Amino acid sequence: MTADFNYTDALRRVSEEYLARNPRSMETSDRASAVLPGGTTRTTTFFAPFPPVLVAGQGSEIVDVDGNRRVDYLNNYTSLILGHAHPDVLERAMSVAGRGTAFSSPTEQEVLLAEVLVERVASVDQVRFTNSGTEATMAAMRLARAFTGRPVVARFEGAYHGTHDYTATPGAGIPDLIGDLMVTLPWNDIAGCEQRMAEVAGSLAAVIIEPVLGAGGVIAADHEFLAYLRESTSRMGALLIFDEIVTLRLHTGGAQAISGIRPDLTTFGKIIGGGFPIGGFGGREDVMALLHPTRGTIQWGGTFNGNPVSAAAGIETLEALTAPVIDELNRSGEELTERLDKALQSSGLPAGATGMGSLFNIHATGEEVTDHQAVRRADPELTELLHLGLMNRGYFLAPRGMGCLSTAMTSEQLDGLVDAVEDLVNSL
Repeated sequence: MTADFNYTDALRRVSEEYLARNPRSMETSDRASAVLPGGTTRTTTFFAPFPPVLVAGQGSEIVDVDGNRRVDYLNNYTSLILGHAHPDVLERAMSVAGRGTAFSSPTEQEVLLAEVLVERVASVDQVRFTNSGTEATMAAMRLARAFTGRPVVARFEGAYHGTHDYTATPGAGIPDLIGDLMVTLPWNDIAGCEQRMAEVAGSLAAVIIEPVLGAGGVIAADHEFLAYLRESTSRMGALLIFDEIVTLRLHTGGAQAISGIRPDLTTFGKIIGGGFPIGGFGGREDVMALLHPTRGTIQWGGTFNGNPVSAAAGIETLEALTAPVIDELNRSGEELTERLDKALQSSGLPAGATGMGSLFNIHATGEEVTDHQAVRRADPELTELLHLGLMNRGYFLAPRGMGCLSTAMTSEQLDGLVDAVEDLVNSL
């Protein structure tokens, strides 16, 4: 494909096809725009001209109001690792819901889920639950500040840890003073991190990192890089926080079990709720002790924290995710990423794919993707073209090209995505 290929004309054709296939979603989107800003309650799910309005999901497939059936490679942003409406998860959740959906006192379900997490994740002695991943990272950062008595937290370029003020800085509506309490570090760059961390060494409470950069492009952290962060934070008296909200799916003990690096705190979400709202954080007992209701210094509540229905669904999901199941899912994911990358590289398009285990990302750039800066240089029109073109062919991915596998997917559906990419390229 020539370098001067006109993505604009191709994107117009693909957009027109999308509009023709989704008239009822367009109508509903117009209705929604009157009561929801931009017609959505989640900015992350929006894409132009409008996302499809979904009415059902079963296994690996979703159906929209226009009757379009697509293979769901997004799975509510990685949370549905067993697919949609898994019968065992639904049965367990409904059996609990029938006895009451929420209480102002502990339930056995939250205890059981905490026991599962403590058993699986070696670095975690105790757990607290929240209602979302955003709340989990916010709580972990507050806990680190309280434990160390220091104000500054470091995060990485391209990282996503939710939408609270600390992780969204800089941003509209966030005071500059909040930004002064955050330091942004370069990804997989030991020398760059050493320089920036040295500047705040006496004030650094914690470094928070996704072992695999998620929203930043599904880029794995080098083992040497994680080992450096473990050594440097320990030396500086700061805590190391692993955000495993997405990456817990990669191993029964999370990505930290793959790397052999033991963080002080870990945040959870997504799959630990089995498709229901949840979040959580846990770690060393001496750190978590600050949350003790009578001896601790931090009061942390939440009306639906440890919700029994979410906890029950999460327990069923984690019990189904045995080591062999996860290994097979990772093998399939890595094979799919390799095939997607090969198909895109051979197409002549400036595009490729990255991934780890059951997570992958299609990138509209011909350069090697090793950090978020490369992702930011991707062609926005080609990114949109690839996304809408795959939507039209029955495959649902994130607008930025991220995808993941579920255990409900068949080999035919994995082959189908590769075939769809090749067909889309040929149609151009």
